[in-house]
Amino acid sequence: MKVNDLLFSIRNWELVVPEFQREYVWRRVKARELLVSLVKDYPIGSLLCWKTDAPPKLKSAENIPKRSGPVQIILDGQQRLTALYLLLEDSIPPYYKENDIQEDPRQLYYNLETAEFQYYLKSRMKTDPLWVHVPSCFNPEVQTDVFKIASDVAGEGNQEAFDLAKKYQRNLDGLQSIKNKDIPVQIVPTEANVTAAIDIFDRVNSLGTKLTDAELALTHVTGKWSKARVNMKNKLNELRECNFCFDLTFMVRALTVIVARRALYETIHGYPYEELIEGWKRLSKLLDYLVTILPGKAYINSTEDLATPNVLVPLLLYLDCNKGRFPSDKAMKEALHWLYAAQMWARYTGQTDQRLEHDVSIVKQETSPWSKLLNQIIDQRGRIEVKAADLEGRWANHPLYRMATVVAKSHGAVDWFNGAPLAKGLGRRYQLHSHHIFPQDLLYKNRYDSDNHLHRKIVNEIANRAFLTAETNLKLGNTPPEEYLPKVEQQYPGALVKQFIPMKPELWKVERFNDFLAARRELIAIKINELMNSLVAEPEIYAAQSADDLRNLGESATLEFKSTLRWDVVRQCVNKDLQFSVLRTIAAFLNSGGGTLIIGVEDNGSVLGLDNDLKTLKKNTLDAFQQTLVNLIVENIGVEFSSSAKIRFETVENRKVCIVDVDPAGKPAYLKTSKGTQFYVRAGNTSRSLDPEETMSYIQTNI
Repeated sequence: MKVNDLLFSIRNWELVVPEFQREYVWRRVKARELLVSLVKDYPIGSLLCWKTDAPPKLKSAENIPKRSGPVQIILDGQQRLTALYLLLEDSIPPYYKENDIQEDPRQLYYNLETAEFQYYLKSRMKTDPLWVHVPSCFNPEVQTDVFKIASDVAGEGNQEAFDLAKKYQRNLDGLQSIKNKDIPVQIVPTEANVTAAIDIFDRVNSLGTKLTDAELALTHVTGKWSKARVNMKNKLNELRECNFCFDLTFMVRALTVIVARRALYETIHGYPYEELIEGWKRLSKLLDYLVTILPGKAYINSTEDLATPNVLVPLLLYLDCNKGRFPSDKAMKEALHWLYAAQMWARYTGQTDQRLEHDVSIVKQETSPWSKLLNQIIDQRGRIEVKAADLEGRWANHPLYRMATVVAKSHGAVDWFNGAPLAKGLGRRYQLHSHHIFPQDLLYKNRYDSDNHLHRKIVNEIANRAFLTAETNLKLGNTPPEEYLPKVEQQYPGALVKQFIPMKPELWKVERFNDFLAARRELIAIKINELMNSLVAEPEIYAAQSADDLRNLGESATLEFKSTLRWDVVRQCVNKDLQFSVLRTIAAFLNSGGGTLIIGVEDNGSVLGLDNDLKTLKKNTLDAFQQTLVNLIVENIGVEFSSSAKIRFETVENRKVCIVDVDPAGKPAYLKTSKGTQFYVRAGNTSRSLDPEETMSYIQTNI
């Protein structure tokens, strides 16, 4: 069981300690050595728990919330679990009180240069930024800025600083990976009484059996199929080349689901060699298929984009039930809709076995299981829709952060300083990093206190994060956003909107930071919900509907808003590059079944009008605007497509707007750009460029 899941179970009173256990008596050195072993992947022994409906007297029993069903009592391993809870959660586990802790290990520090652990020494650590507080490294409200530390050590803006930052990040990742380490857990059967449970404890310890459920299942599989472990490891290496890094535990779970149609590891124990081999062949192909389609269809480029690989388990079974493929585009979209919801609302964070077993049973029984699976999440969380308040105070490790990166990639987001598309695999040097839009140091020097818990939550929340490559993140340093954001928009028009930056420059000032956060939370929530809705809502054609009605509907797969045709609202000047944003949408509608574009309306539905665009034309008339747009279509998409784009004008809130109703083309429509000819389609409520192979596949299937 993963350390993170164990801590979750302790926090929620699912793992408890009996009164007859002694208190926490470990010396601080043992707690330190436990972390050393975990970082180095050394074995630390197994845990022994007793699952029972009739527990004996428990520690802090008066604080246990009322609940039904069995609990798991920690019989062996509570010293290790308590030390981990203290160090990783930075608090005392609920089954203890403060005076039960004889030696508190929470002043443990970690050296980013040497990966060494030591308890705090003021003379050695106060002025040395390489020593970081271990519990703070696991605190979602505290961000360890390795780039700043590297700059402090080596000086800003040089290769040495960049190399040091990479080394510090590797060591920090090694420490933080403790939460995902597996600790073997053995369970005493429910029917055992106290005497029997303790007897089993003695026997297990004397025999030295320390296998997890997954390891035991793999042992059963290997006993019948001797090459199972070798084959699984080889497959893990193949998938790692595609940036999907799974482990044997996941592979055993996936094989169990494919072979036994169950999620519990023990259900695979009795299956014969022939069925194991056949199941493995199918699973291997299914994994190849998934890691191929997830980057392009779901904007999930690696396991870093997954909260847990377990969200793929129901998908694997569904695909296996459908001859290894999604039976239709609609079925794939429904599956992705569920996948995103399961990610955002942490479907498998706790009670993993039970929830997976339940969801797998639904997939096994239902031809189209996604609505029932979605209802399980709604029952668990109350809703699927994301609200701006859900983002408040949330940090970069929260599931909503991963969803924000997915939506940004689906909008065609690019790196702000090199133009690299974030949806593509960019290599290790350009892997995505979480960038503070308003730099931490800048905020802490102006109005915010780094020692204030609430201030740290505000400074580090998702709404103050952009998604950039590592190299860019290092270069930005502490530049105020009011200085660098206009430059970004000038060099890469539209790059800010694609990452949901409020396009009001007055919000880019430090004194308006709270207003910036509020505006961006709203934008992120809107864009997440738009993507989710686009996957399950039936496309609508809006031709002939009024602009006023359309703007109240909000953007969708067949409706898009553009503020202007060529006027740059940030730079307050003509920017002809913006014209291609309009043309991309028209080309995508031509290739994707049609749609409606409104020019003069902002993303949020606010009416901007055409006045600024009209002033850029020789004749400031609507006829001149229409002719300009027609010419752009003819010159850059093709004269044969001009009749498919019907242009009309309406007055909304005393401002003129342009509505372009685009019919499906019936043949491929390519757009000429400065980067060459490109093929665009609609992906949710955005326009996406396909590479040559994707283009051919799309044309053969859809046009």
